[in-house]
Amino acid sequence: MSTHEDPDRIEKVVELAAPVARVWRALTDHEAFGQWFRVHLDNPFEVGATTTGHITYPGHEDMQWISVTERMEPERLFAFSWPPSAVDPDTAYDSDAKIITAFRLEPTERGTRLTITESGFLQFPDSKRHEVLRANMEGWDIQAGNIAAYVEA
Repeated sequence: MSTHEDPDRIEKVVELAAPVARVWRALTDHEAFGQWFRVHLDNPFEVGATTTGHITYPGHEDMQWISVTERMEPERLFAFSWPPSAVDPDTAYDSDAKIITAFRLEPTERGTRLTITESGFLQFPDSKRHEVLRANMEGWDIQAGNIAAYVEA
């Protein structure tokens, strides 16, 4: 379920029939992440480090990937940030502007509850915020299916 009421945040909860360890690896191993997310990453995720690459999802191959790994709490929380200019290159943003994407993992009887949150959308101009939120909500619906297929295979 996605939260639509908050103009600064998206939240999606995904119930996965896979153990937490498998989901954690799919999220934090840069090659595994690249397979289900459809991105080629040049280097691993490391707290405080920048990860670069390019999107391989059809129709978006011209998009570059740049993120900074914010937190890695094994099998509990993985978070990275990305610059709003990645999806809105026509707007000048402060150098410290960032969108935070976080993945929280909880064990369940069936496997893993994965809660995906993305926040920081108030940084986008009013004229663009609704479109960016809509596109990202749709994107997370697709990515939720992708990670489920990857870890449940």
